[in-house]
Amino acid sequence: MRALAAWAVSEANSAGRRHAEPGPNERSEFQRDRDRIIHSTAFRRLEYKTQVFVNHEGDLFRTRLTHSLEVAQITRNIARALDLNEDLAEAIALAHDLGHTPFGHAGQDALNECMKPYGGFEHNLQSLRTVDELEERYAAFQGLNLMFETREGILKHCSRPNAERLGDVGRRFLEGTQPSLEGQLANLADEIAYNNHDVDDGLRSGLITLEQLDDIALFAERRRRVETEWPGLEGRRLIHETIRRMINDTVIDLIGTTRANVAAAGVASLDDVRRAGRLVAYSPQMAAALQELKRFLRENLYWHYQVLRMTNKARRILEDLFSAFMADPRLLPPQYQHRARDDTPRAIADYIAGMTDRYAIREHRRLFAVGEIH
Repeated sequence: MRALAAWAVSEANSAGRRHAEPGPNERSEFQRDRDRIIHSTAFRRLEYKTQVFVNHEGDLFRTRLTHSLEVAQITRNIARALDLNEDLAEAIALAHDLGHTPFGHAGQDALNECMKPYGGFEHNLQSLRTVDELEERYAAFQGLNLMFETREGILKHCSRPNAERLGDVGRRFLEGTQPSLEGQLANLADEIAYNNHDVDDGLRSGLITLEQLDDIALFAERRRRVETEWPGLEGRRLIHETIRRMINDTVIDLIGTTRANVAAAGVASLDDVRRAGRLVAYSPQMAAALQELKRFLRENLYWHYQVLRMTNKARRILEDLFSAFMADPRLLPPQYQHRARDDTPRAIADYIAGMTDRYAIREHRRLFAVGEIH
């Protein structure tokens, strides 16, 4: 077995599980977490949840599931390079979007607006709620009973009121401490994956062009390198060669900068990691290049009129569903009616957040389309 850095999370320094269980056979505790996440209902649903393009718009665009797998691959590679706990890092990456709504960020924004009078909605917090409470697989406990460090890594940010009610996993937001390096790197691996793969999907869709990207240094510089090495290369192969160099260079920068930060902070233990500032980071030059790319994607892809038309439809679907269920909770499926007796808005949010894109569209049709009575 590969030796971990002294400041990596291990079973020896872990805070463990909320509910005691016998140790697993032939695998580690964090491998068990990864396996529980992969076998969960919420993970399967990610196949039909939007990343940028709604599922029915094309078979080759990324979904929340393929995105999560890509994040896990990047996360695991970085963890290995830094001598961190690969299984923990991978588990966090696979679970980070379990609580995401249908229809991507438009769905989250719509549900948050509906839930504002009742504490709001945030997919990051919903992912933790999913693994802690909503999954129903085990006789002995609700949820998946994941290790503390996996749960901590899933919860990337949190308001003070929410942190106060979350107990141990929310404490760092009250005390100003940091999560493990595995949790920190899973957060940035998520960013690396969506920045680069949204470029790929945007080009495939035709909503952005190679000519537009010539003004974006991170893309243009790697494209020039590809064209120098492979004169005459064009089409999808040119795009793939460029994007894989973007990912590689970003990852190499992150690894080098993080190593330097760990050394400069004099880190010698997991406790040192928690007391230090953010250690997993890009160099200033790479951070600036990524900000330029994110700005470009926001203005040219996420705000493209064709994307906005679909997200506007999505927002109306979720708002209509929430209003209908609030007006009459008896319209909810039986298991959610039971939860609604204690907290109607949160039960409705749980139901809607768990929907896939196509299920939400179908449920909207059942409730609002004339002739749909089943």
